[in-house]
Amino acid sequence: MEANTRSTGRLPAAFLTPGSSSFMDFLSEHQPEMLPGNRQLPPTQGVIEAPHGTTIVAVTFPGGVVLAGDRRATMGNVIAQRDIEKVFPADEYSAVGIAGTAGLAVEMVKLFQLELEHFEKVEGAQLSLEGKANRLSTMIRSNLGMAMQGLAVVPLFAGYDVDRERGRIFSYDVTGGRSEEHNYAATGSGSIFARGAMKKLFREDLTEEQATTLVVQALYDAADDDSATGGPDVARRIYPIVTVITEDGFRRLTDEESSDIARSILERRLEQPDGPRAALL
Repeated sequence: MEANTRSTGRLPAAFLTPGSSSFMDFLSEHQPEMLPGNRQLPPTQGVIEAPHGTTIVAVTFPGGVVLAGDRRATMGNVIAQRDIEKVFPADEYSAVGIAGTAGLAVEMVKLFQLELEHFEKVEGAQLSLEGKANRLSTMIRSNLGMAMQGLAVVPLFAGYDVDRERGRIFSYDVTGGRSEEHNYAATGSGSIFARGAMKKLFREDLTEEQATTLVVQALYDAADDDSATGGPDVARRIYPIVTVITEDGFRRLTDEESSDIARSILERRLEQPDGPRAALL
């Protein structure tokens, strides 16, 4: 909502009236047309073509959780963008990785960030990680109308649970259905290949360094079999976005750190392009 610019200098009454700690409820009551799910789309004869983001992966380790994503966005069979960002901090102890319609997904993440910040300011305390996951589920459910027209948003949510002192991962479907994933998870078009790689590489005693290497390797395997997933691009210096969330909070690996991991994986694959041979062979 816009502030009243008249000489009185006062904010509209909506800003001064006590209400819910949910920013979405506030917006629904005073300016509902600003919510993505309430927008009226023109009639179409088919699925709307828009840039889509894939693939997002996450893995837990004893000290927290790692959330990572590739950098490619596609529109049909065309690469729409090579260096899109798909992983964003939600707050100090959580992050969201987006898959699906890129424009709507980024807008939903920004609204989710504002929702958590608004709650903290009104209530004077942070939502629990479970509460954050539920809020995101509600936002995805409100987008169901657009999802039915092909504009779906299917994020992956991960964070450090300060109460349970461990990393946790939540996945969603287009209806807002929420599931907690254990150990590792993936979403997006390359998720089936990434999940297969993580299934073989995951151990419960992973270090942070091993966990970050694991997610980059999973994204590499996904890019090897899924054309919509972008692998490490050494020529353009485009590497996966890798984030780590621990008791110290959210941290994004620098480009140098991500490139070092990607280059080490590429060097090993140059020696064995199809992976290490099975012991029986």
